[in-house]
Amino acid sequence: MMKKKKNQKKWTKFRHRIIRNLAFPIFHIYSKLKYGIKVEKFREQKKGTPYLILFNHQTAFDQFFVGMAFKGPVYYLATEDLFSNGFVSSLLRYAVAPIPIKKQATDITAIKNCIRVAKEGGTIAIAPEGNRTYSGETCYISPAIISLAKKLNLPIALYRIEGGYGVQPRWSDVTRKGKMRSYVSKVIEPEEYSTMSDDELFALVEKELYIDESKPDAIFESKKKAEYLERAMYVCPFCKLTTFESHGNEIECKQCGRKVSYGSDKQLKGIGFDFPFETVLEWYKYQENFINELDTGNYTETPLYNDNARVSEVIVYKHKNVLRKWAEISLYGDRIVIDENTSNSLAFPFSEITAISVLGRNKLNIYHNKKIYQFKSDRRFNALKYVNIYYRNKNIVRGDTVGKFLGL
Repeated sequence: MMKKKKNQKKWTKFRHRIIRNLAFPIFHIYSKLKYGIKVEKFREQKKGTPYLILFNHQTAFDQFFVGMAFKGPVYYLATEDLFSNGFVSSLLRYAVAPIPIKKQATDITAIKNCIRVAKEGGTIAIAPEGNRTYSGETCYISPAIISLAKKLNLPIALYRIEGGYGVQPRWSDVTRKGKMRSYVSKVIEPEEYSTMSDDELFALVEKELYIDESKPDAIFESKKKAEYLERAMYVCPFCKLTTFESHGNEIECKQCGRKVSYGSDKQLKGIGFDFPFETVLEWYKYQENFINELDTGNYTETPLYNDNARVSEVIVYKHKNVLRKWAEISLYGDRIVIDENTSNSLAFPFSEITAISVLGRNKLNIYHNKKIYQFKSDRRFNALKYVNIYYRNKNIVRGDTVGKFLGL
């Protein structure tokens, strides 16, 4: 058990409840108008009982859907990027006090803070995927969430968000007209999961949070349905490694020129040819399978991709220092190089990188030698390929040539 430090200020504050209640009607109206969502209140919530809320992650607004379903303030686990934006971050800390966690790393401090909030009677919300889905299918969930859940010893509320991929795909800048729903699907009391093995509890959490929304189950209208799908896709079934460019409802391979349309029913169709995939999920899985068979050792002399981006160093929980306003980024099979063949070239060998992650739609974070570097490019930038190639190389180096996990 963690001992309470002398004079340690409480994490949970009365003002968080006031701010939540004042913001509720605003977010309620906004959510209905923008997302077309029906947020079902958790009417079985026990007064004075804190919960651990585990929810699947689909839109940029998910945390607000969760907050509207529960009475009282909810304390969210949030990545360090949210806390590295100067004044805005300070305002968020004051208003809602999120619990910071370092993305793609084991953060002991975050675990201790969760325990602290739970002891103070605060409800905690976590998206155990750690990522929004690019394909419509729930992302990988780390089994480590079970260890944390059992440490907290709170009732676990499993919260489902449905329709979010249709309304606001991660790769899109456009919110489509459609319907969403969010609700508590199941509550597991401590006395119930105390008799379950970690594997049994994990299987239950995975089952309740699993969603496949790539199928044509509803209509989502927009005039820009395919725009920025290139943030998710970079492997063409005809050209293999390539680049894409989208406009309106179509996406085009820049090598072979084939165009694919994305429909209101989320279905893909080749324009003038038979496209082998009906959904983004099918295409996404093909892309992952292709990368899982790629020998990254063949790309140590010539880069797989070249991009341009602003490069910043993230001073965790403070701000970001811009290092280069617009640099050339080269992705190799074993490293990433900034401004190659110049006097101020900077290399990040994969062997020295502890993690690479995508934030938001297409920002890229590299965790290198206890520093965090962030790449932010234009709207068409595909950050996902850097993550996938890095984890493929990592799998090969450790001898796991059939490893399937590619970072998301």
